[in-house]
Amino acid sequence: MASDFAQRLIAWQCTHGRHDLPWQSADAYRVWLSEIMLQQTQVATVIPYYQRFTASFPTIAALAAATEEQVLAHWSGLGYYARGRNLHRTARIIAEKYHGEFPREFDDIIELPGIGRSTAAAICALAYHERRAILDGNVKRVLARYCGIAGWAGDKKVETQFWQQAEALLPQHDIAAYIQAQMDLGATLCTRSKPKCGECPVRSDCVAYQSGRVSELPTSRPRKAVPERHAIFLLLIHGNDILLEKRPGSGIWGGLWCPPQFDDEDAARDWFLRNGMSASDGVRLATFTHTFTHFKLHITPLKIQLARKPVRAAQPGSVWLDVEEALRAAIPTPVRSILNKLRRG
Repeated sequence: MASDFAQRLIAWQCTHGRHDLPWQSADAYRVWLSEIMLQQTQVATVIPYYQRFTASFPTIAALAAATEEQVLAHWSGLGYYARGRNLHRTARIIAEKYHGEFPREFDDIIELPGIGRSTAAAICALAYHERRAILDGNVKRVLARYCGIAGWAGDKKVETQFWQQAEALLPQHDIAAYIQAQMDLGATLCTRSKPKCGECPVRSDCVAYQSGRVSELPTSRPRKAVPERHAIFLLLIHGNDILLEKRPGSGIWGGLWCPPQFDDEDAARDWFLRNGMSASDGVRLATFTHTFTHFKLHITPLKIQLARKPVRAAQPGSVWLDVEEALRAAIPTPVRSILNKLRRG
């Protein structure tokens, strides 16, 4: 069963799979970078980021030599910023411990920051042609339907089933082609909605297809009420400059530049007065919502035109930037959206 499944996928990938993705090479650095960028992010979104990133940091040594600020500026807008920080940390570890060469051993790779079992396996399989199973979102969907695995993949027992099936279906040879075939099948045919089962090379023995359960599998994550939070962004403007503060290194938007943020308008007002600021004009902009994986953040920007630039400009962790310059800095997506609106007036 395993060999037949794998061979059908490999043959299909040769003719119908994706062969023009910019990271498809035997280079471990580029495989690693793409695997991290593609976590919870669509290919179409990742490609321009990947191209800019590799243009600026063509080698692990170049990435290790960069500052975190430079790395996060290239990551700005891609989300899940811990990924960018971990990339930078990992590059520096590889530069120091492995002389700039990406390690070849699975046990060494999985110890690096931000790299889990599936990512380490993908690097070993795609870059080093090692016989390893992976379990990214596309592969889980293919296996759930083909093997008839019910239950949410985040459940430990269900995840164990997935790994067992993934290992059992591995071919003895052509591992890189097989892993790519699994990902391509999930991305192009065995999609979450409107799968193209009629074009699938393994539909003849796919449990979900044969039993009419394609729409049921994979099992969705159990629904929970999504927590909602509120924040005030204080947009302090002097001329064309805006005040930004660097967020703490950990947590949401860690290491990125944001306007001063508060839980409510009273807290924002108290901070404004405590810092001896005076406004020549002010307006409340429309509240908008930014959705994270685990909660929704409702952001209300307060645009304040300052009568004069306060002393706070010289304090560590704060910077006055021209709006155009701020757009090139390491900023999160909602801040970029706000700044673009300010620029347009």
